[in-house]
Amino acid sequence: MQTMKAALVAAITVVALTCCLLPSSAEESGRVALIVSIDGAIGPASASYVKEALAKASERRAEVVLLRMNTPGGLNSSMREIIADVLASPIPVIGYVAPSGAHAASAGTYILYATHIAAMAPGTNIGAATPVQIGGPLPGLPSGAPDKGGKDKKDGDQQSEPKDHSKDQLKDPMTAKATNDAVAFIRSLAELRGRNADWGEKAVREAATLSANGALEAHAIDLVARDQAELLRQLDGRVVEVAGGKTQRLATRDAVVEAVDPGRISRFLAVITDPNVAFILLMIGIYGLIFEFMSPGAVAPGVVGAICLLIGLYALNLLPVNYAGFALMLVGLVLLTIEAFNPTVVVGLGGIIAFVLGALMLVRGEAPGYQLSWWVIGITAAVFTGFALVVLGSLRRVRSAPALVGAKAMRGLPAEVLDWNGNEGHVFAHGERWQARGAETFKPGEMAEVASVIDLTLLIRRAPARTGEGGPS
Repeated sequence: MQTMKAALVAAITVVALTCCLLPSSAEESGRVALIVSIDGAIGPASASYVKEALAKASERRAEVVLLRMNTPGGLNSSMREIIADVLASPIPVIGYVAPSGAHAASAGTYILYATHIAAMAPGTNIGAATPVQIGGPLPGLPSGAPDKGGKDKKDGDQQSEPKDHSKDQLKDPMTAKATNDAVAFIRSLAELRGRNADWGEKAVREAATLSANGALEAHAIDLVARDQAELLRQLDGRVVEVAGGKTQRLATRDAVVEAVDPGRISRFLAVITDPNVAFILLMIGIYGLIFEFMSPGAVAPGVVGAICLLIGLYALNLLPVNYAGFALMLVGLVLLTIEAFNPTVVVGLGGIIAFVLGALMLVRGEAPGYQLSWWVIGITAAVFTGFALVVLGSLRRVRSAPALVGAKAMRGLPAEVLDWNGNEGHVFAHGERWQARGAETFKPGEMAEVASVIDLTLLIRRAPARTGEGGPS
């Protein structure tokens, strides 16, 4: 009996140890799929978010990173930063355009081409990858022109005869330069991942787009999946090449899916790198400092202004800023300040025009989600014009008005003589009894006038006769 109990205890112990040593879940075995979601315009916040997520995936040895996108595009610098991180990632990055109705346009198309495996949900689309900073397709290259291989457009696009674009390119060499650079970039990504480089070039030159099924047929993506579960099932068993030339067979069927939330820095960048927010912070900072300089010792305007100005400048440093526009804004603010102290109308009008033109020029390019709102420009211009003309104007009038306290405020006040002996005595002025001196002789009850104040002694003189007073007629 004891032998049986000992054997039972030993068996239970072995089973318990085995359960402890074996992985109890897919997460413990390393089969974790981290989801990174990019919703909206791609900018510095998106780049920071992806970088943090890929670092976290590497630390946790995740199986894959699902980069789910729904974006109209964004800044070229942020797009290239994300692509560099994806290409250097030791963890396979799966680009997934989802949910249905989403799109990965412009910069999103480049990022999708850079991912190890590209997928789309039904009802989504990609393309329109023409560099938006240059304002559109290459001049002289009509939509519908045949692609590099000489193939006509499909899906109902009209055909057109090829033409020589060399003269048109010479008219705008910067446009051609930017477009050709974008074409070379997307073709290099396509060749790296084995995708359709010709369609990638067409997406850049002609702003071509494709649906999910069209992209799969054109070999622009690798698969179509309705949801994350189906995507993980299709990924299972696929072999990908990650950074360093290493190959990895994916085991995603039973992977635990976890969403990676943006860190504090990414959330902070998402707020301040909105051009409208950065613009307002900049204006608050500039006028806070102006108010502090005009009224030294107020402290609060200077502190708030300095903080807002530094944050605004930091945000502008992350955005494609036109410094000529920034200089025009400063000129406008200076002119408005001058107008407040020396009203001429012309200077104020010039300040408003310079400020508005500078605001319109401030952010270069037309990247989706990174333009200054007309409403923000108009309201800000109106508010700060009013601030300059009303607040600073009132401050000027206060500073030029007669003093209300101190020695200057006492000059010219009436003083009633209380007693007098020789050239000194006491008077009642400004509600108080004062020691007084004077070059004349006064009688008690006589009214005099304060000429000056020395320490706590009033110098008085005989009050001038009022107009209309005199002897009897």
